[in-house]
Amino acid sequence: MDILHLIDRLEELFNESRALPFTHNVIVDEDKMLDIIDQMRIAIPEEVKKAQQLLNQSERIIAQAEEKANRLTSIAQEKADEMTSDDVIAQEATRRADMILTQARADAEATRADADDYVIETLARLETDLGRLLTQVQNGIQAVESTKRA
Repeated sequence: MDILHLIDRLEELFNESRALPFTHNVIVDEDKMLDIIDQMRIAIPEEVKKAQQLLNQSERIIAQAEEKANRLTSIAQEKADEMTSDDVIAQEATRRADMILTQARADAEATRADADDYVIETLARLETDLGRLLTQVQNGIQAVESTKRA
């Protein structure tokens, strides 16, 4: 189950709870709240697994980009070797090989940067969601504990 949905359910449970007069405390259905918290415990590792999958996917994309760069470098080197029979042709081949190599490296670096940005953005969103979830769980626990004391 989606962690954000569980957070919404926890908030809904809180909002539906009965307020204690003259306090900021509410009476929460303990079974419902504990059920939601248990579901959150199950969902959080799932979110972390998804983040790990995204990280693995970005690593695969980087590896593919590096492989493409190496392949293009190899092709450029082969073309340069074929063209070395004449100095003018050799110079042109070297220039083109360098150009292809530079482009391949730029493409690989751009792909790597895009993958890194995607992973950072996804992990930052997950961190924010988990922080918000932790705050809500702590507030729920405090509300239940204060209810028990009352």
